[in-house]
Amino acid sequence: MRHPTFVIAAVLLISFALPISAADKNKNNANTADANKPSYELPQPAKENLDLSMYQQIRYEGLAHSHVMEYASALMDGIGPRLTGSPNVKRANEWTRDQLAAMGCSNAHLEDWGEFGMGWQQLNTWTRMASPDTAVFITQAAPWSPSSNGTISAQAISMDVKKEEDLDKYKGRLGGKIVLLGEMRDVKPVDKPLFEREDEKDLAKIAEHPLTPERDDFVTEYMKRLELREKVAKLLASEHALAVILPSRDGRNNGGSGGTIFVDSGGGLGWFSYQRDHIQPLPVVIMAIENYGRVYRLLKANVPVTIEMNVDTKFTGDHEHGFDTIAEIPGTDPKLKDEVVMVGGHLDSWASATGATDNGAGTVVAMEVMRILNTLQVKPRRTIRIGLWTGEEQGLFGSIGYVKQHFGFVPLSTAPDQVKLPEWLRKPGGPLELKPDQQKISGYFNVDNGSGKILGVYLQENVAEAPIFEQWIQPLKDLGVTTISVRNTGGTDHESFDNVGIPGFQFIQDKLDYITRTHHSNMDTYERLQAGDLAQAATVEAIFVYNTAMRDQMLPRKPLPHPELEEQRKAPLKKLMPGGTDVEEKDAKENK
Repeated sequence: MRHPTFVIAAVLLISFALPISAADKNKNNANTADANKPSYELPQPAKENLDLSMYQQIRYEGLAHSHVMEYASALMDGIGPRLTGSPNVKRANEWTRDQLAAMGCSNAHLEDWGEFGMGWQQLNTWTRMASPDTAVFITQAAPWSPSSNGTISAQAISMDVKKEEDLDKYKGRLGGKIVLLGEMRDVKPVDKPLFEREDEKDLAKIAEHPLTPERDDFVTEYMKRLELREKVAKLLASEHALAVILPSRDGRNNGGSGGTIFVDSGGGLGWFSYQRDHIQPLPVVIMAIENYGRVYRLLKANVPVTIEMNVDTKFTGDHEHGFDTIAEIPGTDPKLKDEVVMVGGHLDSWASATGATDNGAGTVVAMEVMRILNTLQVKPRRTIRIGLWTGEEQGLFGSIGYVKQHFGFVPLSTAPDQVKLPEWLRKPGGPLELKPDQQKISGYFNVDNGSGKILGVYLQENVAEAPIFEQWIQPLKDLGVTTISVRNTGGTDHESFDNVGIPGFQFIQDKLDYITRTHHSNMDTYERLQAGDLAQAATVEAIFVYNTAMRDQMLPRKPLPHPELEEQRKAPLKKLMPGGTDVEEKDAKENK
């Protein structure tokens, strides 16, 4: 028989061992659960492990040996404007693919994001006044304007339509005329700089998070104007008018004067003018405001004016597809190489210039990022992938298409009133539909605010990124990178990633003359690019991309968005006011 002391000791040992084994089991279960989670869901380290030696190498290569302006000249001068669906954007896709392969990227290829619409080119456009005086005017064809099929000459007529009822007074008066569509706007003195850099006060405002949401009345009013323009177009076609002249809009700080004209979807007769079913029925040109003003005033004074013009344009197909340029530097860590960090910008542009600041700058900066990293022969733990998108100017088509194919998408409403809207304005039709690779992308970095250097980064309200990026920019403050803003910023391709729960970031850039003069204008040329700023931007973006590729964990994420619930969440609370009646209840009682 066993000794009593031994038995007591054994009992005690067993009693202590049982809870220890349970604790170990719970710990093992927790470790197993963590191992199955994407790394962005795990607690983030308080201190970033920065490779300052690589910071130095990237800075030296990016600033001392920059090739960004060589890429810029080849793209802007050698290829030119890159309207989506055009022969030039096809050349740009192929050129960027070949350049990325030549610098050492792997898997350089084009990805089809779907059918876009009509291919189009402006070959030549000129407009002049033939009487009561002769004058040469500054004009360009609106995108997807049909050709005039040679020189046309006709009497001009002024047409000012603010609402649909205004159309009646022009019936029977437009046949055989060249129509000045729209009233003359004020042309104010250029009493503020057209070229500015952000100062500390500006950056402090950007860093401050707004407590009230910005109003979106502009979009609503813009779409109303475009709907009215389409009705105007139908009247012009039925009346057999010969052509339309539109006045150029203004830029910030009164920059839309002095020969600068802005030519984009707002300058035609409808948003969907790139689709055959919505083709503009007659030639449309945008005219410099000073030239437009002269003819407008003569007509208001009842002086007959004869205009001559030749709009020489070419359609290259009704069902052109859009493509994105994709290439990568493969990851080398056995556990992380299937995860991805992406960098990019949109390759397409409008057609009135060469699309230098919008967004040739973002394209060549992203290419320079890949060149820098290839030149340094980095061995990233995660795969670094570049995406150069097309169709951005018409609604982020290229990046949305890529994200939909690889990561997920937001279904859009198919209600009759929604289908007629551009996709970027349509309401969601259901919850997110995600693909497995949505969990394998750490983040996407985008440049699309002109030629200015990088001053910081917008977090898209992803506050968990702030302490990470604050550490990343500390060694970059001598380059001017100082500001972290929690704000959302929109209007470009990082939104396509952010909308499906992937961290997507747009950098804060010096404004320069982007909004005042170059954005969508005939002045958006190579000369507006700032070489030092672009070299700095490529250097900073390369460091952000490298850090993301080398971290142990993927970047933290916001909660998964639920766009289908937004209207419900914004709706007024019900049964809130004592003694009050909700609108629905009131309507139900009144209808009984």
